[in-house]
Parts: sequence; C-alpha cells; structure tokens
Amino acid sequence: MAVSIFEERFKGGHSNSLGNTIEIVDEVLADKSKLQALVDTWQSEDELVRLRVANAVRRVCVENPAWIAPYLNHFIGVVAKIDQPSTQWTLAKLFEFLENRMGAEQKALARDHMKYNLAHHKDWIVLNNSMETLALWAKTDGNLQDWLKPQLLRLTEDTRKSVAGRARKLLAVMDKQGKKAAGQ
Repeated sequence: MAVSIFEERFKGGHSNSLGNTIEIVDEVLADKSKLQALVDTWQSEDELVRLRVANAVRRVCVENPAWIAPYLNHFIGVVAKIDQPSTQWTLAKLFEFLENRMGAEQKALARDHMKYNLAHHKDWIVLNNSMETLALWAKTDGNLQDWLKPQLLRLTEDTRKSVAGRARKLLAVMDKQGKKAAGQ
C-alpha cells in the first residue's frame, strides 16, 4: 500500500495520546476529499497509526455518518481482518452508528463479526462494545437475542468488573424487555 498523506502525521508521541488526531479529523471534516486517504491509512503497518486512525474515523462518523457509510464493505471485508483491539472495538461502534445505513447483507456480516469477537476476543473494550451493539440489535432480532443471552451469561463471570457488569446490565435489560413483550 502506498503511504497515505496522513501516515507520518499520525506517527510518534506517547502511545496514550491522540497525537495529531483531532487536527486531522478537523482537516477531513473541512475537506471530504481527504476521507479516502484517512480510511486508507487504517491499513498502516504501524499499530499506533492504526489506533489513531480508528479514533479519527469514529469521530468523523459521529459528525457525518453519511460520509462513512460508503466504506462499510471495506470495513467489513478488509479492516475487520486487522487483529488489533482498537480496530475491533471501533468497528463495533461504527456498526452501531451506521446500523440504519446498512443493507441486510452488510448487517449480517457485521453481526457475525461481532458475534465472533464476543465469543473469542479477550480485550475488555472489544467485549464491551461488541456486547453493546449486539444487545441493541437483538431488540429486533429474536435469533440474535437467543444467541446473545448465553454469551452474556458467560461474561457475567468475567474477572474484569467492567465486562461482568456490562453483561449483567444488558441481561437485565433484555429480561425486562422480554417480560414487557410477554405482557408481564
């Protein structure tokens, strides 16, 4: 892959800092023609660059979801293969934000990707974001709800408080919705 116009600007600095991310987001928001370069940078060899790109794409999506929606197939087919927690949890958030802009096949692929992450991933942020999006989608998908409940039950035993707590909270909400639907 050719080096993107943003590659060098995302590099360096402390790994817990955003570096130039906000500046780049503002630049992309001011000039949509730079969005492709931002998305292309997600395939950088540099893990820190990918982390910052994920953050930037999410921020652009919050401001202009219509700009990001045309990249869904790329995210599902290419970006989803990046084995990095920041990429995986960002995808869960993007899928949540873009649900109403997805076609049926895109949504099915995104759902399957998050289901895989929920069943197999170890990162707490990936688990929390995947749970959240899947639980939202399960409100209107009984099959997903049937699959999700045992996963959430398993995660209530997770040693990390945030994961176990989120799983318990989502299970309680799903149980409440189920009782409401049953007229109880």
